[in-house]
Amino acid sequence: MKTLKEKSVKGRVGVLPRESDVKAKPRIPKDMLRDGVGLPELSEVDVVRHYTNLSSLNYGVDTGFYPLGSCTMKYNPKVNEDTARLEGFRDLHPLQPSETCQGALQVMHDLEHMLCEITGMEAFTLQPSAGAHGELTGTMLMKAWFKDKGEERARIIVPDSSHGTNPATAAYLGYEVTVIKSDERGDLDLKDLNEHMTEDVAGLMLTNPNTLGLFDENICEITEIVHEKGGLVYYDGANMNAIMGKARPGDMGYDIVHLNLHKTFSTPHGGGGPGSGPVGVKKDLEPFLPVPRIVKDRGGYGLVNSSSKSIGRVKAFHGSFGVILRAYAYIKALGGRGLKDASEQAVLNANYLMKRLREHYDLPFDRTCMHEFVLSGRRQAHENKVHTLDIAKRLLDYGVHAPTIYFPLIVEEAMMIEPTETEGKVSLDEFADIMERIAAECVETPELVTGAPQKTPVKRLDDALAARKPVLNWNMSRDRP
Repeated sequence: MKTLKEKSVKGRVGVLPRESDVKAKPRIPKDMLRDGVGLPELSEVDVVRHYTNLSSLNYGVDTGFYPLGSCTMKYNPKVNEDTARLEGFRDLHPLQPSETCQGALQVMHDLEHMLCEITGMEAFTLQPSAGAHGELTGTMLMKAWFKDKGEERARIIVPDSSHGTNPATAAYLGYEVTVIKSDERGDLDLKDLNEHMTEDVAGLMLTNPNTLGLFDENICEITEIVHEKGGLVYYDGANMNAIMGKARPGDMGYDIVHLNLHKTFSTPHGGGGPGSGPVGVKKDLEPFLPVPRIVKDRGGYGLVNSSSKSIGRVKAFHGSFGVILRAYAYIKALGGRGLKDASEQAVLNANYLMKRLREHYDLPFDRTCMHEFVLSGRRQAHENKVHTLDIAKRLLDYGVHAPTIYFPLIVEEAMMIEPTETEGKVSLDEFADIMERIAAECVETPELVTGAPQKTPVKRLDDALAARKPVLNWNMSRDRP
């Protein structure tokens, strides 16, 4: 596709309105006018067609399969988008008096109670903006709880398969991070945990299922080990899509949980937003939740700053309201049985794909997975000099988005695949067929894979250069370096 500059024809213009007799200052600064910066000269239809064609190159879950592990990039019902755009919600202002937005307050109040039921927690805040913000809020609650008890605990434990935001959040709040290794089945190593779990540990941050896509078989014993030393257990809810209606973090012994509404409960995400990361707690931690809290009394719904122990606001106003609306509509539409069905289908889809691909790629942990699983391209790397990055690039030639690669870090040449519940068997088989074909190419024509992609508008980019020397400021008056 040609660039706008390449399409430019001297003297060509778009449709211009007739000259106005109203005296007004020009809205475009002189240095931004065409003569000043050398903007392309194009007709209106040239510009419209250019950007329309560019938009058709975007890849999303509405256009194709998106097996991005640990992100749950699933199809979201469009009716939830309509709900978020209802005039009564859309035109609200967050500074309105409570009596003028009772419906919105009721949605948030009711959603908190729904999330309590789903997770086994006893109170929730909807303020945090996304997963990492939820982690920060949850860890701040942990810190405030110990401070109120007169304790200064120095360490937080994370597994070696954890999301990177777990240790980052703990370190940001001043904790020393202790990493616990995984055992041969991909669970948290109990012996290693027992050795490191002392009374200077504030808590353990652990998602379950973990980032290997495996449900930790020892979770109740793990939470007991932490509680015996007075610590708290924090649930990273990125993988909640696997257990809705089947298991609850609160019943496993977790004290704090964050959820990703934009992953599990129906909001399109990726590319920076939108997001929402509500945090739930057991009763002892409720006084420390952010304020204001939404309460219901005889007069309706209102906001209160009721606790002197609160960590305060963590976000302006009441949370990402558009995401909250979508989650509310999703849960209401599916109900308990529907949420359970979604998790069961996600687990079924993941296990089906895992069984199909296990002969073509290495499977480090050969056991029933949950909503996602991790393959390894180490066989292709060692025998054919074709790496996981090459396989991911080759998928683009087949019109398929690549899965998460090189994570978790404990798996060599990792490929983390999450099909989600919204994909049918036809889509799964198409993806598996392509992955099998690429595995054969790694042996028969490895140069096709290492040279991929060839069929995309832009060929292989220098990933390392882009990361180390990004171009963050581009002067339009000169060619891009």
